[in-house]
Parts: sequence; C-alpha cells; structure tokens
Amino acid sequence: MTDPSSPEHTSGTVRVRFAPSPTGMFHVGGARSALHNWVFARQHGGTLVLRIEDTDASRNRPEWIEGIIRALAWLGIDEDEYEGPYFQSGNADEHRQAVERLRADGRAYFCDCTRDDVIARTGDSYRGYDGHCRDRGLEAGPGRALRFRTPDEGVTTVVDLIRGKPTFENANIEDFVIARGDGSVLFMLANVVDDKIQGITHVIRAEEHLSNTPKQQLLWEALGAQPPVWAHVPVVVNEKRQKLSKRRDKVALEDYQAEGFLAEAMRNYLMLLGWAPSGDREIVPWSVIEEEFRLEDVNPSPAFFDVKKLRAFNGEYIRALPVEDFVERCAPWLREPYAPWSPERYDPEVFARLAPLAQTRVAVLSEITAMVDFAFLDEPVIDEASWKKAMKEPAADILRGALEAFQDAEWTAEELKARAEEIGARHGLKLGKAQAPIRVAVTGRTVGLPLFESLQIIGRDRTLTRVRAALDRLTAE
Repeated sequence: MTDPSSPEHTSGTVRVRFAPSPTGMFHVGGARSALHNWVFARQHGGTLVLRIEDTDASRNRPEWIEGIIRALAWLGIDEDEYEGPYFQSGNADEHRQAVERLRADGRAYFCDCTRDDVIARTGDSYRGYDGHCRDRGLEAGPGRALRFRTPDEGVTTVVDLIRGKPTFENANIEDFVIARGDGSVLFMLANVVDDKIQGITHVIRAEEHLSNTPKQQLLWEALGAQPPVWAHVPVVVNEKRQKLSKRRDKVALEDYQAEGFLAEAMRNYLMLLGWAPSGDREIVPWSVIEEEFRLEDVNPSPAFFDVKKLRAFNGEYIRALPVEDFVERCAPWLREPYAPWSPERYDPEVFARLAPLAQTRVAVLSEITAMVDFAFLDEPVIDEASWKKAMKEPAADILRGALEAFQDAEWTAEELKARAEEIGARHGLKLGKAQAPIRVAVTGRTVGLPLFESLQIIGRDRTLTRVRAALDRLTAE
C-alpha cells in the first residue's frame, strides 16, 4: 500500500474538506480547522470542499447553515474559495450501498444487544461490545443495529502528519455500530463514504476525532479504498486547560465578530493555536502565514485560547488600520441598536476628528460607542463612581476656574491645557488631578480620550454648558 503521507498518494491533486454540523453557533475551534484546510488547499493548488453534515435532522436548523457560510465569509473564505456547499444527506443512497457491500462481504453483521445486555454478560459497565452476535447470523429487523466486524488480530497504524504514526491494537477496537436499527447510517461510516465520493485526499480535523480514526481507516480498507492522509490538530482549551465548551466558555465566532474583533486579527490568532511563524513574532500578514504554515510543524499539545491575548492582538490590528478604514469599520457601532444617541445628533465630521484619538485606545470596535458618546449626546452620561472620585475638594473651585479661564481662551487643545495647568497650580495640583473634575463634567467619566483635544472638537459652548451644569450639581450637593 502507498504511504499515505507520500506525494504519490494524491497524484498531485489535493482535496480537503471542512465538514461542520449545523447544530449551533460557529465554534472558534471549527474556525481554526476551516483555516487550516483552506491554507493547505491554497498552498498545494488544491480544492477546499465545504460539506454540511446535516444527517442529524432533529438538531439541524437552516439558520445555522447560513451562519456557517457567513462566518466563513467573515474569515475571508468566500464562496469562490471552496467547492460546495454539499450536504451529507444528499449521499444517503451511497451510504446504504456501502452498508450492503460491507454486509455482503462479511465485514458487518446485525446485532440486537442492548447496553444492559452487554453489562449483564460481562459484569463491566466500562467494557465495549463483547462480540456476542458475531456468529448468530441475524437478519435485519426492528431494534437490530449493524456492526462492523473488526479484525481479531493485528494493528491499525494511522499515519498522521502532526502525531506521527499512532498504532492501535485491533483487539482493543470493539465491533462498532455503523447503521441503526432503522437503517440510518452513523457518522463513522457516512463520513468515510462522503470523503470517498468527494475524493478527499487529506483529512485535517480536531484531535477529538483521533479516537475514531482507526475505525474509519478500517472502513476505508474494507471498502477497497486508499485512506486519506490524516492530520489531527490539537484540542483548544481555556485558562484552566479544559476543552473549550459552549456551555462554559465564549466560543461562538459570531460573538467575537459582534464585539468588534477584526477578521484579520482573529485569523492570525487562530492560526497560532498550535503553530508559530518563523522568528520572534506572532502578528504577521496573512501572506506570511500562507507561505510558512506547515501541518508537520503544528504542536500536538493542547492549545490555550487566551482571550486577553486575542484582545491585545486585535488592538494591534486596529492601531495599524488607516484612519479612514478605522472610521468605516466603526460605523455599525455608531448607529442603532448600539448608539445611545438619536440619529440626528450624530455628526460624521466630529467623529472623523475624534477617530484618531480613539483608535489608539480601543481593543475591540464595540468600545468606540462609550468612548465618543459624550460628543453626540445632549448631556453626558455621568458615571457615578467617576463623579464621586473626581468631585472632591477643591473640585468646585476648579470648575469655577475653568468657567472663567475657558471663557475667553483661544479654543485650541494647547491653550486649554495651559489654562487648566494654571488652575491646578493655584491649588497645588498637577494636571492629572486638576483636569479630573473637568473631564467628568464634560464626558461623564474619569478616563477616556485626550481631554483637551476632545474639548477643542466639541466646542466652547458645549464645554462651558457642561462645566456649569456640573458645578450647579456639585454646589447643590
């Protein structure tokens, strides 16, 4: 048999597949697998096949299928980058033909054992199926599943580009079910038949499928076909080194997109889960990833999905954007339902002036809304914790001083800063302390964009009106 890792195995034509199930939001681990397959196909001038594994009708929903296609497009894998989508349910006839062939060849048999039956015979709830029906010669019937007859002796060696050549004793592989009593085919066989039909040469998927691989390789061989090249990428874990779970962790790609992560930052970060580009660098252009990525270089150890690191990555990508691009990408968060201001209050020219100040301070695009809301609301939304912190003595005197000093000041950031420094000096305060009451009065918070540049942009009248309102409140308190 040809070595599955050799070029002769594929005759120079690479076909990989991404085969998600439409049963929920698009998992970041699935996104990484899609990227791995896409990059590998592009590197080898091959084809990426999108196959929707939709045979679990009770859990499938059309919107999840649409979500998969949208998520891939967001990552940059547009419809012209893959063949399909195909649907596993469309291969039902071929699945049944494979079942009949395996049964006719004596490679499968019917079994009516329940789990309780096996436990009663073996006295072991952890033991796999004991082969009780192997030679009973049962025919098809209600409640009778079809099991694959695993070889009694020998080993099955899986040639894996990432994990080497893990070997499995056939004696330890139970006779596994390939079709239910109602005739429907299970994932184990359907997956093999689909890959065979579609000419898949390399199966690049998550580590969790590695335990299935010796069974699927036996099925490939039983069907008289050459198994594909296998590559099982490492499991993705959280900070507690637990496998990412949708019940416990933030795993939906759509959630990260909605929060304002950039697709290029997400692509870069996902590719680093188990792999690294050359040199002491992590943030690299996609062209470098396409050139340097090798499945053989992927580390098989679990990969930590560090959300803090991803945020830092995203911030770097945001800061690298041309300002005009940053302004355009912020647009969704500057209108309903995100923006708390009325549409007529939004001024794109004002935002364009604020954008360079904000671009260096946001880690995700959704943070832009709260950072610039003071410029488009009639009154600032006062953060009460910020108010309590900033409005201590001599806050009232500072606000009075600002009203007087700003009244006839040249309305530039430099001049306003100089006036604020003078006010602070009269009270023995450095600028950071002196400007705090003014910042809260105008923006509602103790942190935000550079204060004096912001005052210059929103203008004298709005600034003085807000300082006066803050002073009135402080005096009343």
